[in-house]
Amino acid sequence: MSDVRVIIQRDSEREERVVTTGTTAADLFSGERTVVAARIAGELKDLAYVVADGEEIEPVEVTSQDGLNILRHSTAHVMAQAVQELFPEAKLGIGPPVKDGFYYDFDVEKPFHPDDLKLIEKKMQEIIKRGQKFSRRVVTDEAAREELADEPYKLELIGLKGSASHDDGADVEVGAGELTIYDNLDAKTGELCWKDLCRGPHLPTTRFVPAFKLMRQAAAYWRGSEKNPQLQRIYGTAWPTKDELKAYLEFLAEAEKRDHRKLGAELDLFSFPDELGPGLAVFHPKGGVIRKEMENYSRRRHEDAGYEFVNTPHLSKEQLFETSGHLPHYSDGMFPPIEFDGQNYRLKAMNCPMHNLIFKSRGRSYRELPLRLFEFGTVYRYEKSGVVHGLTRSRGFTQDDAHIYCTKEQMPEELDTLLTFVLDLLRDYGLNEFELELSTRDPESDKFIGSDEDWEEATEALRQAAEKQGLPLVPDPGGAAYYGPKISVQAKDAIGRSWQMSTLQVDFNQPKRFGLEYTAADGSRQQPVMLHRALFGSIERFFGVLLEHYAGAFPAWLAPVQAVGIPVGDTHVEYLREFAADAKKAGLRVEVDASSDRMQKKIRNHQKLKVPFMIIVGDDDMNAGTVSFRYRDGSQENGIPRDEAIAKIVKAVEDRVQV
Repeated sequence: MSDVRVIIQRDSEREERVVTTGTTAADLFSGERTVVAARIAGELKDLAYVVADGEEIEPVEVTSQDGLNILRHSTAHVMAQAVQELFPEAKLGIGPPVKDGFYYDFDVEKPFHPDDLKLIEKKMQEIIKRGQKFSRRVVTDEAAREELADEPYKLELIGLKGSASHDDGADVEVGAGELTIYDNLDAKTGELCWKDLCRGPHLPTTRFVPAFKLMRQAAAYWRGSEKNPQLQRIYGTAWPTKDELKAYLEFLAEAEKRDHRKLGAELDLFSFPDELGPGLAVFHPKGGVIRKEMENYSRRRHEDAGYEFVNTPHLSKEQLFETSGHLPHYSDGMFPPIEFDGQNYRLKAMNCPMHNLIFKSRGRSYRELPLRLFEFGTVYRYEKSGVVHGLTRSRGFTQDDAHIYCTKEQMPEELDTLLTFVLDLLRDYGLNEFELELSTRDPESDKFIGSDEDWEEATEALRQAAEKQGLPLVPDPGGAAYYGPKISVQAKDAIGRSWQMSTLQVDFNQPKRFGLEYTAADGSRQQPVMLHRALFGSIERFFGVLLEHYAGAFPAWLAPVQAVGIPVGDTHVEYLREFAADAKKAGLRVEVDASSDRMQKKIRNHQKLKVPFMIIVGDDDMNAGTVSFRYRDGSQENGIPRDEAIAKIVKAVEDRVQV
């Protein structure tokens, strides 16, 4: 047998190895059970791949993102096999890996029931124990159609070979230039147990699936279009170890406790009346207090930073959004036109076109720049009902929207101070762990407007501003807005989830489209640079994120009720009312619970409402002119003079600390 020379690449280490012809990637990493695939020339390969002379081979660990995707996609195949063994009439859709898990779509006679998932899980465990081998096989289009003649959805995918979309998951099946089928083969006999159209790669055998769980079932349109048949989707998760699966399920349980929709109802903050329609919230008095405090603090900070406040209407003639480019490039996200007085009007999806009109309303001088316009502007975007999600994905919301008009010379410093301002303000609301994402255009796409030169200059300016912050900078190729690149601030919450918060965009294109000009120092007419910036993203979404971050237990400065007086008996109510009156004079939000409930029940009730300070008063406190504090964690501080107690609460509010 002739020798084959290969290079094993592990991070920065390179090892040259001489092996015999016919050696597989599995042979190279024999005994390394955490290796589930190999990367060769940038492409992922099954471990059954036979290596060739001169190739560089990188092991793919199951803990890497590629490794997790392979584990989860292989588990999706196991699930699909289990479904078809239990429900032979089921037709296969698509089963891609997704964040933290996988799903598979099926066409079945009746929807799956939660009890069905238990049966499917049991069948999956049987398949895993059998140790079936995942075996790759290249097929022609004709052969694939013949083999999959009873699978109508697979037949449709065959026609997409090489041009399948990542958005609907089709690329996991036919995303390569050739068609392949993966056979699940019996470990002992090699007999075919099941097969699926798939580009792979996969785990070596089903025994490499160490820990999984099916999560839920749902309805889903084939390939995400309402025009297509509705299928049944089963979601699952898979992890490299049972401990990681357990930790993930515990994380989900904690996330469920923090669900802002659940907390919003329990704490009487907001609701989504059916009469309004999906994605349209109303804020109740307590939610209104939190929102007002969020807005008021933001207003003060913007005033200090030199912003000027503006207001614009909720709709306009359609032509405005033609000029801005939103109708040609963003029409799917806008509500349909409203016709009256012989004109088509549109609910605004963005505030920027109207801010451009403010800039254009009169002549501008370089002495006025940078001009920083700020608005709490309500916008309306058509989100499909399937993606509407409480406050974090809604159809009507208010952006804390700013547009800064400056010269090109001012742009670097303005971006630097703007990004610092954004991060500092987010920290004031209690978020402290960030990374930045730089979204650039896809040069192959026709959805972007403007010259290459403008895009390069804008992108580099954003990159430099981001790098000055000393935070991780993650590339997002193709994720830019149609008019310019952007930086997105990704913030982690208390349980480690990442949320997209503020966005910052450089735009040379809208000023051109609107003909915006200013008079330069030499008397010439120049075009300003336009910077778009939404700090919260939207007030509603930020409200939802903070509600989940704090699990409803807002710091005192944001809490709708900052302190509640709880009398030991009826004789102590008037004393507490006097205390509450003094506290209100100091600007605090204080209530007294004079209900007929027993004291312990009052304490439990206000613990559930997550009030920061409970002020308890009995005979001893009343006789001494003091009060006692009970905190959220159950600890207590007794005999505090009334003035000191009020000062203590005031300081917690002013310092924006958690108690």
